[in-house]
Amino acid sequence: MSFNILIIGAGGHARSCIDVIESCGKFNVSGFVSPSIPEDTSGYPYLGDDSDLESLRNKYSYAFIGIGHIYSNASRVSLFNKLKQLEFNLPTFLSPFAHVSVSSNIGSGSIVMPGAIVNSNATVGENSIVNCNALIEHDCMIGNHCHISTSTTINGGVSVMDNCFVGSGSVIKEGLKVSQGQFIKMGSIVTKDVESI
Repeated sequence: MSFNILIIGAGGHARSCIDVIESCGKFNVSGFVSPSIPEDTSGYPYLGDDSDLESLRNKYSYAFIGIGHIYSNASRVSLFNKLKQLEFNLPTFLSPFAHVSVSSNIGSGSIVMPGAIVNSNATVGENSIVNCNALIEHDCMIGNHCHISTSTTINGGVSVMDNCFVGSGSVIKEGLKVSQGQFIKMGSIVTKDVESI
């Protein structure tokens, strides 16, 4: 049995999410919801903008946010809250080309992309992105609405609190804490706690 799902957003990240969703085999992508008609629809229909979500809820039960998070995750957070308010189901997607430990926990609306590794007892919150080839080691805690970018290494026992962005190729030393809302630049080597300013 398969289910129809809406993709919120229509850019490159949305198309990457569709690749993972389709490879999981349980959902059929019904189309895009986006502020404007995308240039590249990849063959999927444009179903309306965010103001149409309430009426679309009468037909669809499942939705997934395909908007990325670099400089700000405000759109992702706002949409996540709106979708929850409208009682959409927000599935978790794990690429079959990722390794996700059976003892880990990945929250609703989150995605683990191809090549990523989430090791034992790690936790990833809701509406978060674990991008391609990222490594989240044992006993890490990643909060809600985070983006762990491509080829990032987060060593054992690290806590990354809500609303953080960790740039591509960054390395975070074991046991550290990254406080809420932090932006870690691409290629950073983090050797001490990252505190709020």
